[in-house]
Amino acid sequence: MSRNDWEVVIGLEVHAQLTTASKIFSGASTAFGAEPNRQACAVDLALPGVLPVLNRGAVERAIRFGLAIDAKIAPRSVFARKNYFYPDLPKGYQISQFELPVVSGGSITIRVGEGDKAYEKSVQLTRAHLEEDAGKSLHEDFHGMSGIDLNRAGTPLLEIVSEPDMRSSAEAVAYARSLHALVRWIEICDGNMQEGSFRCDANVSVRKPGAPLGTRREIKNLNSFRFLQQAIEYEIQWQIDTLEDGGRIQQATVLFDPESGETRVMRTKEDAHDYRYFPDPDLLPVEISPNWIARVRTEMPELPQSMKRRFIENFGLSAYDATTLTASREIANFYQATVDAAGSELAKPCANWVMGELAGRANKADIDLNAVPITPAQLAGLVRRIGDNTISNNIARKVFEAMWNGEGGDGANAADRIIDAQGLRQVTDSGAIESLIDQVLAANQKSVEEFRAGKEKAFNALVGQAMKASRGQANPTQVNEILKRKLSE
Repeated sequence: MSRNDWEVVIGLEVHAQLTTASKIFSGASTAFGAEPNRQACAVDLALPGVLPVLNRGAVERAIRFGLAIDAKIAPRSVFARKNYFYPDLPKGYQISQFELPVVSGGSITIRVGEGDKAYEKSVQLTRAHLEEDAGKSLHEDFHGMSGIDLNRAGTPLLEIVSEPDMRSSAEAVAYARSLHALVRWIEICDGNMQEGSFRCDANVSVRKPGAPLGTRREIKNLNSFRFLQQAIEYEIQWQIDTLEDGGRIQQATVLFDPESGETRVMRTKEDAHDYRYFPDPDLLPVEISPNWIARVRTEMPELPQSMKRRFIENFGLSAYDATTLTASREIANFYQATVDAAGSELAKPCANWVMGELAGRANKADIDLNAVPITPAQLAGLVRRIGDNTISNNIARKVFEAMWNGEGGDGANAADRIIDAQGLRQVTDSGAIESLIDQVLAANQKSVEEFRAGKEKAFNALVGQAMKASRGQANPTQVNEILKRKLSE
């Protein structure tokens, strides 16, 4: 029986660390990298007599997320105690939300695949609730013992729970990437997966098409998109193999081992009643007024889907280009600023340069777009000179390289200064180009004869010789036109 005989069902739970400077119920710092237990105060340590105080900034970030996904913001939200025992949970319970979360419903549109096979899909969200993080168990450099670091205890998290709407690992990764981009876009999470700011748990099950949902297993704490895909792929195949061999799936929490590429059981999976949720008596219900929501709404940036539609409608970009340019707020803002400086009639070439040369160099240098040494105004100046035929695309790459290396100075005229300093202006004088081509034809009679004998490659060789003779400065379109005319005479 093949894998096509089974339907995969996937839901994701994502823990996004909120960008507050202090913890959700205490004033301790959330900064990453401190020595163990240096950022755990009396509240985080659950010392006798302390009381939690809710961080208003954490609630505002939850509201912001709810608005971004067009969800319902609860007018009244309640914190609950989730009871379990683990060494890195000093209180013996986690303050979370259960029956009345801040955010309910909403959806995220994802784009899966590339090219002609790409498709869009809407993934529905169940909820997004606030909670505190636990500490961390350390198992290295302790001479066979384990240590506990409580720096993360009390760090504010927004747990974002999807419906089981995804049907492949590709859809799950596309959803995780879209969610990652969104929380960074609205500045509620820095998205640093290596530091644990954005962690994914994947609930995976399989069933025969049309059958009830199968038993799910939850893959915990996946901190890279690559591991997310690998873990889901392994888990799908393992469940199918188990069922086809006559076995049964037991609900469980599993971990993914990147070295072996396999999942392994950590514990049998608990249900909600096992945690004995009840409202936290130390925290009042959170009242979220319409005025509060309205104020947060006024502070929201333009969202990716809205910007994508605008790029398509106003600038004539393809869905692929618009999706790429709204993959992050940094690239979207850089592109928008470049078009503003160059003019909307140059929106497409601006897109090509931002997605191509600029993004490629930034990736090669391993830097964010915010840190590139070329400004939108400088790039716009370069695109304008391509647009008015001052330089060709090939020469433009030389100018781009010079700007990247700091030549040309600041501002929109950087490209002009480099062009003039290096004598790079494109030759567009027809008489000059015709004279140059006459010299090339005279010096390359063999290629001329080969072209007239039907060898098309000989034409490209002659074009290359003409461009070389002009040091790349002859207008390529004119070279092609004049050369074709000369060869047909």
